[in-house]
Order: sequence, then structure tokens, then C-alpha cells
Amino acid sequence: MAQLWGGRFTKETDQLVYQFNASISFDKRFYEQDIRGSVAHVTMLEKQGVLKAHEKDRIIEGLESIKRDVEDGTLEITDKYEDIHSFVEATLIERIGDAGKKLHTGRSRNDQVALDMKLYVRDEVQELDKLLKSLLEELLKLMKENLDTYMPGFTHLQKAQPITLSHHLGAYFEMFKRDRLRMSDIYKRMNYCPLGSGALAGTTYPLDREYTSELLNFYGVTLNSMDSVADRDYLIELLSAMSTIMMHLSRFSEEIIIWNSNEYQFVELDDAYSTGSSIMPQKKNPDIAELVRGKTGRVYGSLMSLLTTMKGIPLAYNKDMQEDKEFAFDAIDTTKGCLALFTGMISTMKFNPKRMEDSAKNGFTNATDAADYLVNHGVPFRDAHGIVGQLVLYCIEKNIALDDMSLEEFQAISPVFEEDIYEAISMETCVKMRNTIGAPGQEAMKKVIALEEAYLEEV
Repeated sequence: MAQLWGGRFTKETDQLVYQFNASISFDKRFYEQDIRGSVAHVTMLEKQGVLKAHEKDRIIEGLESIKRDVEDGTLEITDKYEDIHSFVEATLIERIGDAGKKLHTGRSRNDQVALDMKLYVRDEVQELDKLLKSLLEELLKLMKENLDTYMPGFTHLQKAQPITLSHHLGAYFEMFKRDRLRMSDIYKRMNYCPLGSGALAGTTYPLDREYTSELLNFYGVTLNSMDSVADRDYLIELLSAMSTIMMHLSRFSEEIIIWNSNEYQFVELDDAYSTGSSIMPQKKNPDIAELVRGKTGRVYGSLMSLLTTMKGIPLAYNKDMQEDKEFAFDAIDTTKGCLALFTGMISTMKFNPKRMEDSAKNGFTNATDAADYLVNHGVPFRDAHGIVGQLVLYCIEKNIALDDMSLEEFQAISPVFEEDIYEAISMETCVKMRNTIGAPGQEAMKKVIALEEAYLEEV
């Protein structure tokens, strides 16, 4: 068992205790960040005269050889070591001798793991942002292609008013755009370097924390050594933001599942993103959408677990905080996988415009426009509302849409109706007339699409 702290102890740690305490099984994914931080640390130590130039060069050369050998598979990270820090330091000493023992000068595993976690999360925030941007690019492409694809808009899952598929997809564009803003906010708030905080009270070595921060591309240094080693707010923020991403993906998945059903038939999912039934040969199941919906709860669970872990921890570092890693790693992997698969699914699915438009017509989504027609011809709104209610009741009894009524049938309920009622309640007119910014009319949507294109070009 390779440990960094044996001098104080006279007995070997019980094997079960060692395994329970060790984190190498999951923090080994930090190896690149741990080495990156160590290179910056020894570069700073040499600048400050704590290390000689040849010592720094040997240490960096040794660290780079470890990174290279791990990546090409010639060096395995095993559970012989307690954690990734022990692995890197012990392997370095094996390779370069006593100079490797100076690697840990002026730092603790507490500020070291705080740095590793920040470097790792910072990298992952950028990866999540790229995946969100790819999803937004696909959504914008679909929005451009479906400016004239009419469909029902819903409230309470009841058909309400006609919109376009472009407008419906645009609502999700706004959601995922806000998700990118959250990623940006997290990056800005977390990007301060904790290295040099020591175990909790700094160090007597003449460290230049600002220099280390510059080498690692942080905005600056953290200003309280206790908070530096005990802070996991940025992780909680990331888990919260990923929970929101997953909530958005889940809502969208739920709609795709509904649209893919036999009752709706608004979309057909590509074979590559569907599965069949082992017993029912006619089935084509939306498994990817269902799994995205299901995995949302998994990410929520990670957020609640970390909040619960952190809620009772006194300052400064406590071993409880080791629990942060598996929660974060699993949630990050899950969210990234769901974003990539969801983007692939929507990029390959096919829409059924006729089915969508027929659904809008048959659901009386143009009833509000029929009422507006009467109001524009001098009928008080409350009376118009009642007249259109009678029209809808009549159509339900006849099993027809408003568009299918003859002029005589219209006029039997209200003599105000004229031949131009048909144009007034057509799907095209109902949508086209709604052109305030943010509405589904084609002119309004073109303006919004131009704004979204500019946004994607900028960030």
C-alpha cells in the first residue's frame, strides 16, 4: 500500500479500512490535471528559489514521462496507491530518485485535490458548452427548414392555437441557450486558483500563488485558504446546471415520445435511434428519448447527494468531501452522453408536416381567430366567444373542422360571417398574422432566426 503519510503511524492500516479510504479507483481520471498542476507548482518553486533549475527540469521531465506512459498504456494506474497524488509522486520518485521527493514542497493534498477538481471541472464545463452549441446549431437548422410547417400549440396537453414547428423548436433553443449562459457563469465564478492554500492555513514557503495561477490560466487566486480547500460550491452549481439541462432534454424527449406515437405520428425516428420488440414485430420504440428522460433522475440524484454531503461539514477539509468525485463524474458523463445522443436523434428524425397541420385543423386551434374575425366585424368579444363556442359544438356533433363548414352553416349561427371567414381561419393566416417579436409568424421568426445565427457566431 503506497501512502504519503506513514511516519506518524506504527501499525499498517487494516486492508478493509484502506480500501474504504482509498480514492484511486475513481480519482485516477485526474492524472492529467494532477500532472499539469504539479508542473506549474515546480515551475513556481524554481522561480522562487525553493528548487534549483536542474531539479525542476528533472521533475518536469519525469512528470511528462508518466503522463506519456499512462496515455500510451505502458503504465497502469493501480489500486496499489491510495489516490492519484500518491501514484504520481511515488512513480516520479521511482523514476528520478530524491529530486522527486521535493515535488510536494509547499503544498498539501487538500489544496492539490482542490486544484485537480477545478481543472477537471473547468475542462468539462467547456466540453458541455461545445455539446450544447452543437445541439443549438442542429435546432437552428430545423427551425430554418420548418418556418411553414404548421402544427398545434398546446396548453394542458390540449390543442390551443396554431403555431409552426419552427416556433415550437425555438422554445427549446431559448432553454438550451440559457444552459450555455449557466456554463459561462460557472466558469467565471470558479476560475480562481486554490493551490498554495496548503492543508488549510497556507505555508511558510515563499510561494508566488499569482504566478502559479497565470501558468494554469486562472483569473487569479482564491483569497481565503480555508475556503479554498473546503469549497465545492462550483460543483454544486455545475450539478444544478446539468440537472436543468437534463430537465430540458427530458421535456423535449417526452414530446418526441408523444409525437412518435401512433395517435400523433408527427415524427418518425431513425432506425439508428430506435429499437424493436422481442415479441411484437410491429414495434419501433423511442428508446433513446426514453433513456434520456430516465437518466434525468440520475443527475438529479447526484445533485441532492452532494448537497446532503456538504450540508454538515465544518471548516475546513473533511474526508466526506471525497464523495464529491463519483457524484460529479457520473453526472458529467451522463449529461454529456445524453446531449450527444439527443443531438444525433433529432438530426435524423423525419417530420410529417401534413399530419401536423391536419391535427391543428381538427383540434379547433383556429377558434380564437374565428372570434377575432367577429370582433373585427363589430361583435363584442364576450358575444364572439359564445358564438364560436356554438360553432365548435356544432363541428363536434358533425365530426368536422371549422374549415369544413359551409358559409350557410356559419351564417345559421351568426349572420356576421362572410366568405372571407375561410381565409381568416386558415392555418397560414392564423400564424402569419402573429408577427410581434417572439410570435410564430414567419416575419417574426425570420428576425429571431437572424438573431440566433448572430448569437451562435459570437459565442
